[in-house]
Amino acid sequence: MKNIFIFVLMTFIFTACGEDCYNAPQTIAFKFVNSSDENLITNGTLTAYSIKDENQAEIQLTKTSDDMVILENVGAYNGTKKYNFYSNVKAFYFSIQSSEFKGGCDGFQINKLTFTGIGIDVTDEKGYYKIVLQ
Repeated sequence: MKNIFIFVLMTFIFTACGEDCYNAPQTIAFKFVNSSDENLITNGTLTAYSIKDENQAEIQLTKTSDDMVILENVGAYNGTKKYNFYSNVKAFYFSIQSSEFKGGCDGFQINKLTFTGIGIDVTDEKGYYKIVLQ
């Protein structure tokens, strides 16, 4: 029984952290609200929006069922990258600082998001960033 347990444990360790093991950066989600905390996508105010990186490459965005926006495939690099958010309401800038994941698997982790822009207020909520667009 002891040998079986050791075999299962060793198999798990080698398969969990083998060459095919990859840790993707955590998901980044934005919720856009006004000063009354109304969701701007839900109430129809925010109708057009896009994000481009510093090389003007379009970032894929996914709208969730609760009208938040998920940024797809960001943070998989070492260093800091700048992004521009454009919309029919307001434009702002942000940067994402990422680094290699220091664990048993390859991957990247997002270390810091920095927002800049006039008339925006950002709070880091649990699992998403709430962005107040004035």
